[in-house]
Amino acid sequence: MDQVNAVERLLGEYIDYLIIEKGLSRNTVKSYLYDLKEYLDFLFERGGGKIRTIDFEGTIEFLSAIEGRKGVSTRARILSAIKGFHRFLYREGVLERLEVSELSSPRILKKVPFVLSQEEVERLIAQPDETTLGLRDRAMLEVAYSAGLRVSELCNLKSEDVDWEILVLRIRGKGNKERIVPFGRKARDALRRYIERSRPLLSKKSISPHLFLNYRGSRISRVSFWKLLKKYALAASLPSVITPHTLRHSFATHLLEGGADLRIVQELLGHSSISTTQIYTKLNMDYLIEVHRTFHPRG
Repeated sequence: MDQVNAVERLLGEYIDYLIIEKGLSRNTVKSYLYDLKEYLDFLFERGGGKIRTIDFEGTIEFLSAIEGRKGVSTRARILSAIKGFHRFLYREGVLERLEVSELSSPRILKKVPFVLSQEEVERLIAQPDETTLGLRDRAMLEVAYSAGLRVSELCNLKSEDVDWEILVLRIRGKGNKERIVPFGRKARDALRRYIERSRPLLSKKSISPHLFLNYRGSRISRVSFWKLLKKYALAASLPSVITPHTLRHSFATHLLEGGADLRIVQELLGHSSISTTQIYTKLNMDYLIEVHRTFHPRG
């Protein structure tokens, strides 16, 4: 297979496979496509203007070439993308052997996520004012923390996803997987104020099914939420490292501190593997040690 257009066709078929059959999110597929194009460009240059073969040696050379200029997590993702592509080519009969499966991913040391204390969350959520956008922002902060949503899940919420009777949200998460997540009374109250007082004003400019709208009446973007979060964090004198995921981390940690079962937190977060959720137990253990030392008579 020495024709570039043939490789591009196979890459396109693989991307379709990831979307349709694997059900991966657009963001994940976009990252994989970017990684694979970089990989194929390297093979193209290595072959003197042609991709002569997609082989084990070329893959090793590519991974060696990026080792000094990309971080461990990025290299692990790239190798994962390459392995998946090779498996696809093997199943399609393009590759005779599946050698890349022998390669081990770079070891990623999982960092303990940064979380806010409950008092810091209260300070953050108290920052938005009573203006049209302020009411929207307060509702978004309340819902994000109350339900532990990813920023994409928050921004993609639709009005029909809210069940006011039993206070749950229907969430479409990673891989288009659906889950039901409860939200609290404070989030309910903030959401009602937004829907009754702000959303009608924002929706005058456009008809959108999405719950949270920008000033043009369209769905608010992830970047816009990130910016407003940074603004309120600064006003609340919170650390600058705060991100939309910080509220999700804080949600999980505060549930565990309150005694919630790890499996329940896993379900609420939408994690397919409990190992992803277990990183929060380190934070919870620190809290338990602190409580013991503070309140135990011989602590």
